[in-house]
Amino acid sequence: MKKIIEKQQKEESTNICQDRLCPIHGTEKVKQRGRLFEGNVVGKFHKRVVIEFERMVYLSKYERYEKRKTRIHSRLPDCMKDEIQIGDFIEIAECRPISKIVKSIVTKKIRSNTK
Repeated sequence: MKKIIEKQQKEESTNICQDRLCPIHGTEKVKQRGRLFEGNVVGKFHKRVVIEFERMVYLSKYERYEKRKTRIHSRLPDCMKDEIQIGDFIEIAECRPISKIVKSIVTKKIRSNTK
C-alpha cells in the first residue's frame, strides 16, 4: 500500500509544470479577466495555439446576418502541451498582454478531435 502511495506522489511531483505563466501551477499566475472563448485549435506552435470560431454579424443595410471567422492566439501552458492537439475544442480566457499577439491563455480542453 505504501509503495502505491509513494508512486502516485512521485508521478504528481513530475507532472507539475515549470511554466511561470501557467494559470494553475505558475509562480507568476496570470489573472484571468474579461471574456471566455471556445473554439477549435487550427494551429499549434511552441507555447502557443491558434483557435478559430464563427460569429454572426448583423448587416443593417441588408437586414441580415453574416458569418465571420475569428482567430485568436493564446498561450499554451507546459502542463497542457501534450494533451491539446490540432482539431481539439478548447476554452481560453483573456488576460494581460503576454506578447504582441498573445493576450489570452488556455484554461481547459473541452473535447478531443473527433476523427
